[in-house]
Amino acid sequence: MLQAVGAAFLLFAANACSAETIKLGMSIPLSGSGANWGKGSEWLCNKAAEEINAQGGVKVQGETYEFKCIGYDNKYNAAEGAKVAQALVSRDGVKYVAGSIGTAPVRALQSLTERKQVLLFTSAWGMSLKGPKFPLTFSQMNSVNEISEPLIEYVLKLHPDVKTVALLNPNDATGQETEKVAKAAWEKNGVKVLLSDWYERGTSEFQPIAAKLHAARPDLVDLASTPPADAGLVFKELKSLGWNGVKVVEVGTGADGLLATGKDAVEGAYLGAAVSVDSMDAHQKELNAGVKKATGENVNSVQLGFYDTPWAIKAAMEKAQSIDPVKVAEVMPTVRFKSFFGEAGFGGKAVYGSDQQMLLPVIITQISGSALKEVGRVQKQ
Repeated sequence: MLQAVGAAFLLFAANACSAETIKLGMSIPLSGSGANWGKGSEWLCNKAAEEINAQGGVKVQGETYEFKCIGYDNKYNAAEGAKVAQALVSRDGVKYVAGSIGTAPVRALQSLTERKQVLLFTSAWGMSLKGPKFPLTFSQMNSVNEISEPLIEYVLKLHPDVKTVALLNPNDATGQETEKVAKAAWEKNGVKVLLSDWYERGTSEFQPIAAKLHAARPDLVDLASTPPADAGLVFKELKSLGWNGVKVVEVGTGADGLLATGKDAVEGAYLGAAVSVDSMDAHQKELNAGVKKATGENVNSVQLGFYDTPWAIKAAMEKAQSIDPVKVAEVMPTVRFKSFFGEAGFGGKAVYGSDQQMLLPVIITQISGSALKEVGRVQKQ
């Protein structure tokens, strides 16, 4: 009996050791104003991989595979994004990118992944990155295309007197593509865009920018794709100038950065890409606690896609019964997978021409005191 037990143990140990590792790459900002997004994303990818591996890994044609996440700092710019692309694809031999942040660095990465048949997931919002001409690229978070209209419609119901808006975006690929969608959405809902301004990433002095926004006398200021820490500074300067209108950050990802820099000036601000801790279940709170330990802030929607994506890749690999990225990409639009918010799938053909967009709820939150409250939710089908 002891021999049989020993043989069984050795067989189990041999099988455990025989599991092959599939690298999941990440191109993320780990320094600069976007560092919070990158560090939280890195933690969540590692957590999803840990859960998948602990539950038996990925089963394909009788073989077991495990995931390992590896990430590099793209510093949220095209030049560093190109270096990261070479490191992941050419040096490390990555065949799956589990997440990437920033339209400019992702463009540099995508030019290589599509050519080298590497499956790419991205949180970048740019329309220029999506669609049938990029069959290996999938979106892992709601973009301004998914967020703008539900958020704007909700805010206008609460503030029907709003007739004018001023917009502010970073002057880069992300901001430029966001501005087009946001401006069109406000105008579609009958709100006049008085001003649409820009600022350079890395700016630390926002008084001149706030003065320009204030001079337009808008009923509402929409900081669109402005990162939380920068947005807090803008609202702080606006308050010092006496402006007290409706505050919106369409793709605002969290309250912590806003509150840290803006203090009470961000009170009442509406966000379209944040998650309220109060509305989380036990597992979501566990994930949030891990992110908060890693970053000092609560989890946000940019980061969540890095938890969802390993589960989506696992589901598609097992459905395709292949680890070939091309074959996995072919079935990806048809799978259902575990996400932070529960079971999810893919859609978006009406907007992008192909079903390569994760269908995730649009969560509308508002800053109240030092807390973030969920005030509305639109579930995509």
